[in-house]
Amino acid sequence: MQPKIPPRSTIRLTRRGRIALAVAGAVVAGTAVAVPLLTLDSGPEETGPSALVIPEGWRASQVYDAIDRALRLPPGSARKSLGKASLSLPGDAEGNPEGYLFPAAYPLRQETTPESLLRSMVDTANHEFNAAPVAAGAQRDTVNVYQAVTIASIVQAEAATKTDMGKVARVVLNRLERGMPLQMDSTLNYALHRNTVRTSQGDTRIESPYNSYQRVGLPPTPIDNPGEEAMHAALNPTPGNWLYFVTVKPGDTRFSADYATQMRNVAEFNALHQDTGQSPGRSPARSSIPARSSAR
Repeated sequence: MQPKIPPRSTIRLTRRGRIALAVAGAVVAGTAVAVPLLTLDSGPEETGPSALVIPEGWRASQVYDAIDRALRLPPGSARKSLGKASLSLPGDAEGNPEGYLFPAAYPLRQETTPESLLRSMVDTANHEFNAAPVAAGAQRDTVNVYQAVTIASIVQAEAATKTDMGKVARVVLNRLERGMPLQMDSTLNYALHRNTVRTSQGDTRIESPYNSYQRVGLPPTPIDNPGEEAMHAALNPTPGNWLYFVTVKPGDTRFSADYATQMRNVAEFNALHQDTGQSPGRSPARSSIPARSSAR
């Protein structure tokens, strides 16, 4: 059974996993970094929350923690249940549900288990991702659906706004087509199990299949669980020849097709932030972005 997804007028999740409006009787998350849970009282008749809300862009590890808290289980219970959950994952996933724990509101009932929640999330993802328009869009971009989900997860982590999502997707595809490394800080953060906007030169030299500075192509799995808008952007990228982007200041993300323009934009970013103690922008594809949320 598909979980009930609340209407947007009832609940809205920002791309960084913060709640703008809340559903009565739901377990929701405050931020994607600390994974605190807020139980909203749904009335005197209720003995507990009625739903678990998974925000867009959460990693699987954050979802596991949220399930454990929602069901009042010992830490690590949801992760340990993966082997017996019988998840319907694509072969490319090799049993890893990252990218397929679809962001939505999932009912919490007395009989709910970690296995049933995980199955519901994966079944919802399959329903969304295997629809004909998605499959057709993936074919058009010469990627399979799993690769499209991986691109969407990068878009979810990197884009500052809905408008930027289509442009970030275009940068990813343009770089893939040219055989260029993606050079995305979000993939490094995933490899290092952290959420930060600060990335050092040393970070770019780590040995990991998720090091998109050292390796060409997509990472081996998605790096988070993308939402509908990120998936749409991955399949319908904004037309353009961009290869680089940097957020100079909030609301001012600049996309460029040549390295010289990118370096001028990075220099402007550094000039604006030289007294803030933040790391300077230095990524060829983008820079460390203090102006963006640290929930990545």
